[in-house]
Amino acid sequence: MAAGSTTAARALLPVMCFVVMIVAVLQTLVVPIVGTIGAQLDVGPTAVGWLLTANLLAAATATPVLGRLADLRGKRPVLLGVLVVVLLGSLIGALSTSVGVLIFARVLQGVSFALFPIGIAVLRDELPAEKLTGAMGIFSGTLGFGGCFGIVLTGVLVSDGADFHRIFWLSSAITAAGLVLAWIAIPRRPRVGTGSIDWIGAAGLAAGLVLVLLPLAEGGTWGWTSPVTIVSGIAGILVLIGWFLYERRITDPLVAPRLLTNPPVLVTHLSALVVGMSMFVMFLGSSYFVQTPRAVAGYGFGATVLEASTVYLLPGAISGVLASILSGKLIHRFGSRAVLIAASVVGVSGFVVFVFAHDRTWEVIAAILLVNTYISLAYASLPSLLVAEVRQDETGVANSINSIARSVGSSFASALLATLLAGITIDGTDVPTESAYVIAFVVGATAAALAGLLPFFGITRTTRTPSDEEEDEVHATALAAEWGTVGGLGGANTRGSGERSGQSVRLAPES
Repeated sequence: MAAGSTTAARALLPVMCFVVMIVAVLQTLVVPIVGTIGAQLDVGPTAVGWLLTANLLAAATATPVLGRLADLRGKRPVLLGVLVVVLLGSLIGALSTSVGVLIFARVLQGVSFALFPIGIAVLRDELPAEKLTGAMGIFSGTLGFGGCFGIVLTGVLVSDGADFHRIFWLSSAITAAGLVLAWIAIPRRPRVGTGSIDWIGAAGLAAGLVLVLLPLAEGGTWGWTSPVTIVSGIAGILVLIGWFLYERRITDPLVAPRLLTNPPVLVTHLSALVVGMSMFVMFLGSSYFVQTPRAVAGYGFGATVLEASTVYLLPGAISGVLASILSGKLIHRFGSRAVLIAASVVGVSGFVVFVFAHDRTWEVIAAILLVNTYISLAYASLPSLLVAEVRQDETGVANSINSIARSVGSSFASALLATLLAGITIDGTDVPTESAYVIAFVVGATAAALAGLLPFFGITRTTRTPSDEEEDEVHATALAAEWGTVGGLGGANTRGSGERSGQSVRLAPES
């Protein structure tokens, strides 16, 4: 065993599962009550939408930096530091009285996304090889459970218009418990990493994404043709171009450009981006939709937060977990490319159901079930596609980039949906029209369709056959779905990495 006794190893896995559950709980706690938060703080959908967009942007930029920092400074201190930051964000959210402060709190909570890849790296270091695959499966499965758990908790805590601050006090307590348990259970290890952290690359990526998203989120308020909207959008594009050129020139880039320009890998990242978009279109759109009172808008169900969470969202979350459980077998039998394409068809079907049939409860639940199934299968297939297309010593880095793409796509969807719902409203009210949701779900269907069409243009049927170890790891972590990377930290796989990178690459047909 890499460290400690059998007893210590047994304690480590449950503690790490509890820690990583915080990631899922923190995200799902907020989604069903975005509208409630807006009402209690007296702000519109655009402003309150940044509670999700800012959180996802923080995840996209902080996760690779924190992963690299864990390689250099040690996984235990970085993981504990992440929990401290998340705890601070939760406490600030619990004490907040304005949307600006609450958005800042959500930015701090966004760094929690790094807990998953760092946790994978901790398990690699501390568990024997024969127990690693099973441990990672349990570890990843906890994320699905955490998502369902968070949805139910939100419904219970903020039912009947209760104060939204309750969920931040709850997240504070959960994070504090995770911090104490991690401090006790994770062994101390000497620092072994060398190299540097691309702080400039992280700042450039964050600045570029914010500048691009600002006009998308605020264009309705600023005016779509106003100078500030146009300048912000152009500036964001220029910053991202400059960021890419900079990343090509440095030794230790935040994102390896060679893993962005290779066509099959690029297509896989673009697929992750559009799946992330469709996920948040459904996640947010359905939550808003079912809580809209039919007497006011002519649609919706007037669901309480508890009803929205347990009746409408929870069945979809459970279906997503079940689909993830089956994904490994499906990918092994039919190939990741075929599973992604088939999942896309399921996703488009779900959005089409929502566009044309949303007057009955069972219709909406069926649509959510279909879309969640598509999301879980798609996200489970993406790591397998990457493993088959990149060198064995690059799988961790490639999956980290794919995770960034997912978060970026979700950020775009969050900003776009907030703009649609704020800009297309019933006359004399701030209630979105039914057509606003129809447009949103058409966007979701288009994104789901692209996820299935993109592989035809960039992913060939002849790819590298993953090693048994890689395939086991991909299948074991398939339950992670949208919550994190499968490969863990780039460069963190110290056990056996030399032997694996030296293995020959064999080409074989993939279904």
